[in-house]
Amino acid sequence: MSDLFERIMLLKRSPVFAEVKTEDLRVVAQSLEEEQYFSGDRVFDINEYGDRMYIVQSGRIGISLQADSNKKDFVAELEAGECFGEMNLVDELPRSATAHVLEDTTLLSLEKSRLRGLIINYPELSLGMLKGMSLRLRQVNQKLGN
Repeated sequence: MSDLFERIMLLKRSPVFAEVKTEDLRVVAQSLEEEQYFSGDRVFDINEYGDRMYIVQSGRIGISLQADSNKKDFVAELEAGECFGEMNLVDELPRSATAHVLEDTTLLSLEKSRLRGLIINYPELSLGMLKGMSLRLRQVNQKLGN
């Protein structure tokens, strides 16, 4: 397991948590669970319901919008510091993509009920996350607009 400082630094690189105050990141970092995946695995499939988000600690994840898990035309390839699956923590709808493991990968996951407990105790955490998500959406909009 990585040490607390490394986890905080990884969270700071993540678009969702980049705007969260460092003192709040400490409690998030302590709540993360480490998970191992092997090349060829899938973390989740499109249209599945989920209860956690993920941050890539090491390795690579490919994000596909295809329901056919054999089709691997990725809309994004994620590396260390990038996160995915966060929409599910907010909207409670099925997954909007499939997450393919492109090489052996270590993920840090944050479970929905754990995040909600943190937000109750550290309300500034949610404001930082909302700002980070908004900035991320703006970046996507700018890419689509060009």
